[in-house]
Amino acid sequence: MAPAGPVEVSVSALHEQLASVRLCEPRAVDAVQLSLTRHGQLTPVEVFAQDGELQVLDGFKRLQAARRLGWKQLRARHHELSAVEAILMLVELHGGRGLTELEEAWLVSSLVRDHGLTQGVVAERLGRHKSWVCRRRILAEGIELQVQAWVRLGLLAPRAAVTLAALPRGNQDAAGEIVIKRGLTVRQTQLLVHELLEADSAGREALMARWSEQGAPTGQGGPRPNVRKARSEADWMSSDILALHRAAARLEARLMGGGLCAAPDGVRELMGQSLRALVPVLQSLTGVIANHCNIRKETSVHDSHLA
Repeated sequence: MAPAGPVEVSVSALHEQLASVRLCEPRAVDAVQLSLTRHGQLTPVEVFAQDGELQVLDGFKRLQAARRLGWKQLRARHHELSAVEAILMLVELHGGRGLTELEEAWLVSSLVRDHGLTQGVVAERLGRHKSWVCRRRILAEGIELQVQAWVRLGLLAPRAAVTLAALPRGNQDAAGEIVIKRGLTVRQTQLLVHELLEADSAGREALMARWSEQGAPTGQGGPRPNVRKARSEADWMSSDILALHRAAARLEARLMGGGLCAAPDGVRELMGQSLRALVPVLQSLTGVIANHCNIRKETSVHDSHLA
């Protein structure tokens, strides 16, 4: 059955039982909050009913951001689904950009542990091999709760947490603290885990101390990997400006080249909707840039002053 059209629902009536299988990092919520403030709600929250309550299926960051802003209502699209069907639908909703490996592990673990599905049934419903399901379940059950909490707080990258899962439970927390303290990259985290697994119990403690205070030796007298430095706001802005320049140039070239006109009708309609939704975003950004750089309001977005 097709979902009903979006309707206004009370923010206080929305529940987040499925938040346990999704990542909702604070920095990502900050970005969604900024978008809601500037442009309003562009996409409805996806919900389903369970035990008389509206549970969020997709849109956790929008819900958290709306609560921060004190919004009373959000637009939501209702789906007639069971809890199991809702979890399975998460894979479909994120098939294009995908879930992280850790989210997949949480999802599989919930289906098996909370809803009583066998690994074979989960594999069939997800269109995956049984070995894939088994690996994801082992991952979910093998990561320390503290490490998972760091990921949810945005202190630890999901891939770094997956790497730490190879360590015995007693070492994961200590290694995770080093990764966070030193700002290690995923590659450096992999090196740390590899050396800890190769060391005996006595050498492991010495390795932890060296990694914690000085970075990591890669061998006798070998060079140490550079520890990633925290990026400043100027660094992030420079990266974003460069990315926008490149993306804008590519998009302009494709539009002027007539690529959209050659697309099938359905694709052309969807792309047209996406382009129209992009206009207020660009207008808002142009206004902020103009105010920040003291550019006259009548300056066009194509003005060379912005180049």
